[in-house]
Amino acid sequence: METAPKTLYEFGPFRIDPDQQLLLRDGRAVAVTPKVLEVLLVLVRRSREVVSKDELMRTVWPTTVVEEANLSQSVFMLRKVLGDTRGEQRYIVTLPGRGYRFAAPVRVIAREVAEDVAVAPTPATRRRRLGSPAIWLVAGGILALAAGAMYFLSGRSASMLRAEDPVLVADFVNATGDPVFDDTLRQGLAVQLQQSPLLSLISQDRIQQTLQQMGRPAGASLTPELAREICERTDSALVLDGSIAKLGSQYVLGLRARDCRSGDVLDEEQAQAGRREDVLQALDEMAARFRHRVGESLPTIARHNVPLAEATTTSLDALKAYSTASRVHAAAGSAAALPLFRRAVEIDPQFAMAHAMLGRMYGDLGDFVLAAQSTERAWRLRGRASDAEKFFIDASYQLQVTGNLQAAQAVCESWASTYPRAAGPHAFLAGIVLPVQGNYRAAVEQARMALGLDPDFVIGYQILAYAQQYQGDPGAAGRTLDSAAARKLATPDFALQRYDLAFLRSDSDGMQRQVAAALDDGEVQGGIAYHRSLALAYVGKLQDARAASVQAGALSLQSSQQEQAALFAAGAALREGLYGHAAEARRQAETALTLSDDRHVEFGAAFALALAGDSAQAGKLADDLVSRFPQDTSVNFSYLPALRARLALNEHAPERAIDILQMAAPYDLGTPRSSMHGSFGALYTVYLRGEAQLASHRAVEAAAEFRKVLAHPGVVVTDPIGALARLQLARVYAMQGNPVRARAAYRDFFMLWKNADPDIPVLVQARREYASLH
Repeated sequence: METAPKTLYEFGPFRIDPDQQLLLRDGRAVAVTPKVLEVLLVLVRRSREVVSKDELMRTVWPTTVVEEANLSQSVFMLRKVLGDTRGEQRYIVTLPGRGYRFAAPVRVIAREVAEDVAVAPTPATRRRRLGSPAIWLVAGGILALAAGAMYFLSGRSASMLRAEDPVLVADFVNATGDPVFDDTLRQGLAVQLQQSPLLSLISQDRIQQTLQQMGRPAGASLTPELAREICERTDSALVLDGSIAKLGSQYVLGLRARDCRSGDVLDEEQAQAGRREDVLQALDEMAARFRHRVGESLPTIARHNVPLAEATTTSLDALKAYSTASRVHAAAGSAAALPLFRRAVEIDPQFAMAHAMLGRMYGDLGDFVLAAQSTERAWRLRGRASDAEKFFIDASYQLQVTGNLQAAQAVCESWASTYPRAAGPHAFLAGIVLPVQGNYRAAVEQARMALGLDPDFVIGYQILAYAQQYQGDPGAAGRTLDSAAARKLATPDFALQRYDLAFLRSDSDGMQRQVAAALDDGEVQGGIAYHRSLALAYVGKLQDARAASVQAGALSLQSSQQEQAALFAAGAALREGLYGHAAEARRQAETALTLSDDRHVEFGAAFALALAGDSAQAGKLADDLVSRFPQDTSVNFSYLPALRARLALNEHAPERAIDILQMAAPYDLGTPRSSMHGSFGALYTVYLRGEAQLASHRAVEAAAEFRKVLAHPGVVVTDPIGALARLQLARVYAMQGNPVRARAAYRDFFMLWKNADPDIPVLVQARREYASLH
């Protein structure tokens, strides 16, 4: 029988099989995303030719408008996979201004498809070949499977389950009568499959989103029928549904793989456990066999195959609490899930990932001290976690405990390289690491990569929107939030960002809409009140701002969010200090420190005390930050330089302040953690450098610094330095002997503060200065 030729491409130790969407190295599958493989195919097919960037983007993304950064990221990933380095580009050569050229010799091989029939039999042929086909029998409500040696998914080879094909894990049918197996086995199987660098599982967030679209209740049981429908709606490839039954003294586990679209049962298998405690081991065996049958090499499985008892917990009860918490978190949020994760660690104090998720819940709720404690506990227990979970724990440890963002970046890059289907490392990079560095363009790229891997990753939209806002594109940020809303995705923080985006557009009606909406949402009321206080203070309405701050603090304490209340008090202390109310600044700083000794709170309070003239106490707090957080990037490159420089200015030593601020220069335009959590601290080193230059009578240099503050409204947002930079520019022009520009700048400040409280010290001083201009 005639068959069409099948074309393969070989170069060096690599082979590309376009039909199967596979890249092999020495016969073993290499983890690579579909778009990256498409870029490689274009270059290989035009080997030795120059291919322009425009040609590549039109070919690989024919129906989508993408940025050149998407192509650059794909080429970067290709070079990592192929082993190219900057010094030795054996395969892909960059030709500046022209494009790329594939430099290695390529061998084109034609092979008959018929040769593959023995490897990939039809479903009917496959069933005849299996020694003892598994059958599902229902008797008295108990599901049992016939014994036999099974080749799981022997007919669905890697050619039929590509890297981009997601897999949905359904709930296990529990016929044992023991509720401990409810949710637990699905969670265990998911943990095991997530150890694979090649597989992509439908996330719990995406499952919940699909359930909502179907009009089903949140947390609905994923029966085989419901799971298949979700599988179809999410354009997945396979659905795995399982069962557990009691057969005499034995536990019998079954696993069935079905094609999402046709519903065909592709294969079935079983495993037995003699005791309740052995069930997780039986699940390990089934997961490993599944991974092998869909194309993962045995050496890769061996490298990433920590047994469930070691990767999670030996306690089925603890695993049940954890799995229930994960489902509740996806359906109802962090506050609802927190007690369940806490229950998991109470049952098994050695459950590393439960501690890690507990830390995440505390962090989501603004309790950074407890978040750091739980995360550090998880890190000390990380030997009891899977490889994929170790990356999450290591990254969380660097972000929440040490604050060492260079180390966190290295972990995330290694994580993304090892698990190219994981959205987590891209989210961490885009949401925290890159914004602190001020690398907003890269943050946008990483956030888009996270959403490309999981389009229902709700936090991913928030991260992308913030990166776009920081980059100076509030319109794009708003459209990103609208995209999330169109998918019926939302978090309470969306309202806070929409308020700030409306502020940046001078859209008072938009701001008021968010305030009104918050009246019915207890989760966001305190945050909206705080953001409203910042906006009021920005235009000099200090009395109204104080009232809003009191409301924000009270609402936070009512909902047991003490850390959040402390951050709000620190922010209030800063504005009082910047505006010249020393006594109120000291009072608010003391309130903040009474509530928390978190590093971000301590920085805000210390800076406010320095502004209020209490240099001794501010210095002690700076020393405490050095002692407690020696590795923290924001502490070392933002908080301490700003504090030390402010203290130097208090001592009338502007040259020393300028010297101190030199170390902060690489992070000047970044968004330190205090700004992410408390909306204060961004560009403080820039503003202080301007003050120091002004005090040193370097008007030109001072003006450049204050203009930097005004040029980044998406970073500064409602921080008081955004308003005061206008006043500082007026002082620069006055120093230069340019009364015309000075008057214009003063009037700009007065226009911003046209409805300000008249007795604010900084305003009173500004009016005196304006009156003295000649």
